[in-house]
Amino acid sequence: MAAVLRYVSHARASATGTLFVLCHVRPRASKIREGVTAVTDDAVEICVSAPPRNGESNKAVIDVLHKALDIPKSRIEVFHGKKSRDKVIAVTGMSEREHETEDLVERMHHLLTQAVLKGKEP
Repeated sequence: MAAVLRYVSHARASATGTLFVLCHVRPRASKIREGVTAVTDDAVEICVSAPPRNGESNKAVIDVLHKALDIPKSRIEVFHGKKSRDKVIAVTGMSEREHETEDLVERMHHLLTQAVLKGKEP
């Protein structure tokens, strides 16, 4: 879990930070498979139906994470790997105290796991 989700605080005076999510994206998936498909030790696997053209799949990834984590799209961005299937997604404005950082990472991991289970329901 630690390799997939990583929280970085911005400054001591600020209570906000950024959560980085390592993702492996599968573009051009069927609409039925679209969403978070797995949370492994290496990456969060996401299938999107959008093609990898002109940032369409990046927008679809942001939309999937927006729905899975219940976080505004404006706080989610592709930090690294805009033209790659392996991406680092930054979720900004995560407010946690230093001693609660582990809870934040666990909560986000739980939400992603729940999204996988919702996608497998008939």
